[in-house]
Amino acid sequence: MKHFAINFKPDNKQISIHAGATILEAASQAGIILNSVCGGKGTCGKCRVIIEQDGREVLACQYEIDSDVTVTIPAESRFFEPRILEEGIDIAEKVEAGIEAYGLAVDVGTTTVVAKLLGMGDGQVLSTAASINPQVKYGDDCVSRIAYGGSEEGLERLHKEIIACINRLTGELGVDSKQIRYGCIVGNTTMNHLLLKLPVAGLGQAPYKAYSLDGHDVAAGELGLEIAADAQVHTVENIAGFVGSDITAAVLASGVAEAEELTLFVDIGTNGEIVLGTKDKLYAASCAAGPAFEGARISCGSRAVEGAIEAVVFDGEDIDFDVIGGGPARSICGSGLIDAVALLLELGIIEPSGRFLHPDSLRGSVFDGVVSRVSEYKGQRAFVLSDALGGRERPIVLTQDDVRQSQLAKAAVRAGIKFLQRKLGVRDDEIEKVLLAGAFGNYIRPDSALRIGLLPDVPVERIHFVGNAAVSGAQMILLSRKARKEAARLARKIEYVEIANEKDFTDVFAESMTF
Repeated sequence: MKHFAINFKPDNKQISIHAGATILEAASQAGIILNSVCGGKGTCGKCRVIIEQDGREVLACQYEIDSDVTVTIPAESRFFEPRILEEGIDIAEKVEAGIEAYGLAVDVGTTTVVAKLLGMGDGQVLSTAASINPQVKYGDDCVSRIAYGGSEEGLERLHKEIIACINRLTGELGVDSKQIRYGCIVGNTTMNHLLLKLPVAGLGQAPYKAYSLDGHDVAAGELGLEIAADAQVHTVENIAGFVGSDITAAVLASGVAEAEELTLFVDIGTNGEIVLGTKDKLYAASCAAGPAFEGARISCGSRAVEGAIEAVVFDGEDIDFDVIGGGPARSICGSGLIDAVALLLELGIIEPSGRFLHPDSLRGSVFDGVVSRVSEYKGQRAFVLSDALGGRERPIVLTQDDVRQSQLAKAAVRAGIKFLQRKLGVRDDEIEKVLLAGAFGNYIRPDSALRIGLLPDVPVERIHFVGNAAVSGAQMILLSRKARKEAARLARKIEYVEIANEKDFTDVFAESMTF
């Protein structure tokens, strides 16, 4: 299958993608979220883009790529930030409307940190910087950070790491950082505590209580942030020990808190967070999805880095894949993992139980090119995605253990959703909208997520991407007093459900393991 280069303007992002993919799919892989209310059916007309080669205006969800192409995306076709500026921010309520000052909005994730520079007068995003959270060297997940931060010395070190990271990103935003007079920072509860140098021991043992769920206003100088020393930095309210201020901000920004229709919000990472409900009642839960979707514990897994397989497709005779950066495959990331498992299920190579079938039982019913990829790798059955080519010492494979790890991760998320559905007494088909948040959520293909049972069984058009809704919520709270008050109210309104304490948790989790 051929691959083509797609260049997006004015973002100046370029990716390589397989022939037949839509511009909507390509934009998603490039991290650009388009307005697609109809879920890609072509009926809403919201995802219009311009093909630069001939000036045509087309629907991104309907245009199939068959050559290299340059695409310009109008502001009105973008899903998220214009929506926030129009609906989430009241110009009259900005912190210092009309004053020439800068503001800083930061989302501190367990794995990555994103910082945005805003003009406080008009609310425009002026620049963005991002990096890996340097705390990863002390552990990939929150539990590891909590364990390390249990001592005074460990807490101090983790605090200094994240402050230094934010200072470094601030220095990359293109202005004198001392001109930044306002700040808003969100993150999960553990990241929030490490930022503020609050005790984290309670987060690591039952009943997993946070030292503080409150919002805090701190002078930048007290935190060690290298912006204006007297700048006020606001950290947003957390919801519970494992549902933090990033979810408060994301729910605010994505409109879940005002939704008339039953809405499911899912942010999938090492620790997945789920919110379900309407404006009248909202429940939240966290689920230890584990690091499989970020590439850890997967034999050839990685984060979404250059060289990672991010999408796997069937071309009618054999499989093909897209690679981040367009070069040779070196690993497989979470979105590629979900695609690969979904495809193997669809082709009948693995059973709903997750077990690989023997290749002899597949011959005659599955294409020869696909069957030939079923092999043995280090003593277990595996599927070869890419042979050892281009100087790579080992093939890129999906092993039986990899499939089991993906089952464990998806079961944790799905079980969490099921328990929230129970609280509200609703079936899958009653969920009218599913919002996928976060970097990982933006890249997975809805069809694949539905095929493996990661999400409730809903029509694919009900699934929408909302990108980094947490940092967008931080922008709103930075700029609007009304949004700040609403975030505080929202954090107390959302009812947290500790799903691990549910009496039949083990049974529901086991049931959710099946594809």
